[in-house]
Amino acid sequence: MTNTETATVGGGCFWCVEAAFEELDGVESVTSGYAGGHVDDPSYREVCSGNTGHAEVVQVEYDADALSYEEILEVFFTVHDPTQLNRQGPDVGSQYRSIVLTHGDDQHEAATEYIAALDEEGGYDDDVVTEIERLETFYRAEEKHQDYFAKNPADAYCTMHAQPKVEKVRERFREKVTA
Repeated sequence: MTNTETATVGGGCFWCVEAAFEELDGVESVTSGYAGGHVDDPSYREVCSGNTGHAEVVQVEYDADALSYEEILEVFFTVHDPTQLNRQGPDVGSQYRSIVLTHGDDQHEAATEYIAALDEEGGYDDDVVTEIERLETFYRAEEKHQDYFAKNPADAYCTMHAQPKVEKVRERFREKVTA
């Protein structure tokens, strides 16, 4: 019986973040979706318009005996630039914002402390702008967006943006990567 927990984060295009987390041993599933907005059950097209308030996010189900929430945060903050306001690489708009959507007080406190430590360390030229909110509702993205990188590894966007994130995880978190 695994000790399954859930983390929900957004840092740009969900295809890229999803691909990075799928590399980790202890991750049971990663689901692309939308959260943090004001429209019920939005479509990809609606979220891309920037009018729903939602961010593209991933929901990571993981074995807490194999990975800690802090390790989830470490991977998340490694694979995206948390100092970019409403953008990641070529993707611009509030739907691509850096956000941690917490599942309870412990996660909220851990995320707050993690970001404070990042700012204190001064590892970035600019301040971390990652939002921290309690998750209200997660909407699963359409099926064509699930496991997108695995299904489309030769897609130009994936080779330019998802592949480097996957490689970064494989290199930096070698001991945590699924063989």
